[in-house]
Amino acid sequence: MTGGAAKVVAVAVGAFVLYTSAVGPYESLIQRAVFLALVVCLGLTTYPLGKGRTWRPLGLAVDLAGAAVTIAACCYIVVHYDRIMTTLPWATPLDTALTVGLVVTVLEVGRRAVGLVFPVLVLTGIAYALFGHLLPSPLGHRGFDTAFVTETLFLGDLGIWGLLLGVAATVIAGFVLFGALLLHTGAAQAFMDLAMRLGGRSPSGAAKIATIASGLFGTVSGSAVANVATTGNFTIPLMVRLAYPRPFAAAVEAVASTGGQIAPPIMGAAAFVMAEILNTSYLTVMVAAILPAALFYLSVFVTVHIVAIRKGLVLVPEADLPRWSDILAPRQVLPTLAALGGLFLGIYLGRSIQTAAFYGVVGLVVTFLVTSVGRLTPREIADRLLRGLADAGRGMVIIGVLLAGAQILVSMINLTGIGVTLSSLIVGLAGNSVFLVAVIVGAVCLVMGMGLPTTAAYVLVAAVLAPAMTTVGVEPLAAHLFVFYFATISVITPPVCVAVFVAAGIAQTDWFPAAREAVRLGAMTYVVPFLLLLYPGMIGQGGALVVADAALTGVVLVIALPCLLGGQALSGRPLLDRIFFGAILGLAIIPHWATPLLALAGLAVAWGIVRRRSPAAGLVPVPHPVGAGSLDPRRGSR
Repeated sequence: MTGGAAKVVAVAVGAFVLYTSAVGPYESLIQRAVFLALVVCLGLTTYPLGKGRTWRPLGLAVDLAGAAVTIAACCYIVVHYDRIMTTLPWATPLDTALTVGLVVTVLEVGRRAVGLVFPVLVLTGIAYALFGHLLPSPLGHRGFDTAFVTETLFLGDLGIWGLLLGVAATVIAGFVLFGALLLHTGAAQAFMDLAMRLGGRSPSGAAKIATIASGLFGTVSGSAVANVATTGNFTIPLMVRLAYPRPFAAAVEAVASTGGQIAPPIMGAAAFVMAEILNTSYLTVMVAAILPAALFYLSVFVTVHIVAIRKGLVLVPEADLPRWSDILAPRQVLPTLAALGGLFLGIYLGRSIQTAAFYGVVGLVVTFLVTSVGRLTPREIADRLLRGLADAGRGMVIIGVLLAGAQILVSMINLTGIGVTLSSLIVGLAGNSVFLVAVIVGAVCLVMGMGLPTTAAYVLVAAVLAPAMTTVGVEPLAAHLFVFYFATISVITPPVCVAVFVAAGIAQTDWFPAAREAVRLGAMTYVVPFLLLLYPGMIGQGGALVVADAALTGVVLVIALPCLLGGQALSGRPLLDRIFFGAILGLAIIPHWATPLLALAGLAVAWGIVRRRSPAAGLVPVPHPVGAGSLDPRRGSR
């Protein structure tokens, strides 16, 4: 946060979200307009234009003008709510001016928060609506004038004030507040300590610490870049100090953090958006994502374990690991347990998701206050809560402006029909083949998702590409999870692999070797989406036996594929070893219940051979390098 104004607005945003989560949201357009006004004003104060530059006074004038036009536009919607919802108002010059001012301000805040790519995409969508009639068939459309576009964007609930902003202003905002307060009241340290204790004393322990910690953080934050920046500042220096190759250390953190976006419950906020688009419950989406997320993390564990054995990577010294008594201390675990207990109590009682998040916040804050008595001063308690509120505000800015921008883009896609056109072209190119459609859609998702935050990337590909998959018979939930996973892993896919860029910066290494390692470590993530199409049980459909068959197949794949790609030695002849693991992979995907069992038996034999022949590489810790600092997580590792 920068300055007192940002803190004041952050408190206002948090209070609004907390209040509406407790008592229920206002009427749809009113809730969304107030929320957007607050987050845009917060964004303008959090990311001030020209900060530290000599021309800051000009930037301040621009910020004040943006805040004024945003507040005016949102107040206009609140005042004229009844007329907008009960009639079909014609756009006036004032409406057009307010629309232009609001759109420009939202996209400018988005540019400051996440970069230029997404605002350019939104502006391209608007330009296509206005000038697409000049393009030849099949990309051309009948054309729409400025007044009609204004009516679509501003004077109704299909444009800026549509579904995506509605989800951001209610469910997602509540969970962002819940997650930020959870991390700042002790869960961050609890997650890191638990990860160190569970993973530190096994081969490639530091890499497994990164995997566990990033997975735990990801279930709350749901952001790859945020995960890398948070856990990576500890786990990457830890791996480097234990002589892990720097590109490998960066790749482990980037891949593990990416997995946090596909791990329930929050999944980068996309789970809530997906539930609304599919008109299903959030729990349905969350349950469908559990098995694929578990397989992803299992594959990362297997891969880093193989690398540790092959390279003789050392363990984390016992002296650097936290004690179980500290990890399980009431002050450490009770706030987290109370928060999760309140959340699940709300869900069990049938409350709305945002109200359940409110229950979680109440349980968290009350327990944190009780366990902090005599341990923290009132100033320290208030400081932690305010820092959590500030982080929540930043998260709401990004979510709010991105989903408002995404709603603008989606409304233009629906208005012009370009999504249907592109879907028809893809299906025609693939000849109605589910596999070919999936390959084309996956490749396009990787490209379209590059440089975009997860939620925005998912919304874009879902609007344009998911219909192509449902057209050829793919179940809608599987189709949306398919495009979501491919949009997500764009953050570790070269050339625009944002999570790898951040991790490589922390590791002080070149990004390209780190990206190459990340693609290898995350290879299973490129396979899991196709398993969703082959096995309905992957998303919890088809009954217990079908789910068990899918799970068994997935387990075999996530163990055999890293062995194949990692060059796991069995016979001493690399070609024979590759043929063996390739045969296991082939058996695993044959659609018969007995074949995964045969493949699993093959893996058991392989495991026995490896255990018998492998030296105890990596099982003995080495002394601290000369000059190395302590790895105590409470003091950091830098």
